[in-house]
Amino acid sequence: MSDINREFLFRLLEVAAPSGLERRAADVWLNEAGQFARTHEDHYGNVYAEVGPEGAPAIALMGHLDEIGLIVSHVGDEGFLSVLPVGGWDPQVLVGQRIRLLAPGGDLIGVIGKKAIHVMESEDRTKASKIEDLWIDVGLSRDEVVAHVPVGTYGVIEQGPVMVGTRIVSRALDNRVGAFIVLEALRALKDRDLGYRVVAVGTSQEEIGCFGAQVGGYHLNPVAGVAVDVTHETKQPGVSEKKYGVAPFGSGANLTVSPMVSPVITRQMTDAAREADVPFTLSASGRYSGTDADALALVRAGVPSAVVSIPNRYMHSPSEMVDERDVKACIEIIVAWIERLPTTADFTRRG
Repeated sequence: MSDINREFLFRLLEVAAPSGLERRAADVWLNEAGQFARTHEDHYGNVYAEVGPEGAPAIALMGHLDEIGLIVSHVGDEGFLSVLPVGGWDPQVLVGQRIRLLAPGGDLIGVIGKKAIHVMESEDRTKASKIEDLWIDVGLSRDEVVAHVPVGTYGVIEQGPVMVGTRIVSRALDNRVGAFIVLEALRALKDRDLGYRVVAVGTSQEEIGCFGAQVGGYHLNPVAGVAVDVTHETKQPGVSEKKYGVAPFGSGANLTVSPMVSPVITRQMTDAAREADVPFTLSASGRYSGTDADALALVRAGVPSAVVSIPNRYMHSPSEMVDERDVKACIEIIVAWIERLPTTADFTRRG
């Protein structure tokens, strides 16, 4: 039996929510949060849920709701749709996929088109696909396409969540699973006697620059924060443990150590994890973390922030994979840290 709320996570994963159009995932998240927390949202697509004393200093727990996607840039003479990437794509992943277009009059399903190998010249058969050489075919005439799919229509790969063995596989685990974790941590804290106002944030537009975290951090002005995201599971072929650390499935929560991350919170988290017997690993980055924590750390006068990550295989593909044990550990390490945090915590002693 699952140790996590798999039904809620799957509902989050089933909906399409590319960067800039996070509404569907935000509604699922808010509906769940409203069962136990105070909720609100902002104009930028961020959604908030909080527990603890109103007016107390805030601690922000951020997990981004958006996923990588596509946006229609042109309708060709035959009704084929040209697209631009929304977020970081390997175009090879798109070849042969089905795409859900979030058209104004209702969703349409299309397929990614590419010249078949039979009609390629020999020198083209070894070349990698470029996104400008691909198109979406929705099976309609040009006039019908123009009427239903305006330029600026978003799309995502049509691929929902499944269990593969004991692991969860889906598109958008990066980072719908992070948004899930921060809300589940909040749920675990809802009946505790808290010295802080703990705010879970489902952030927007991380995949194009961590912009939602910047807006949300400015809005909350928290005293500390945690960004929850995914990291590379390091036992898959081609991932260097010398570069990315050792973070196999089942190893628990992964904590990032970097110049952008608060060493104070990292120490507090590792101490809390050891006391609570929560498994964790450490990974190093010589620069920024590439997560919402980078934006949060520079909001206003600066917010001391940490990064908690879930090992993930096949990132930015329709078949990302995570292990429920690691998801559970990420929830538990956040809860253990906040439970042990004194109301007069000092985050300034970085040495």
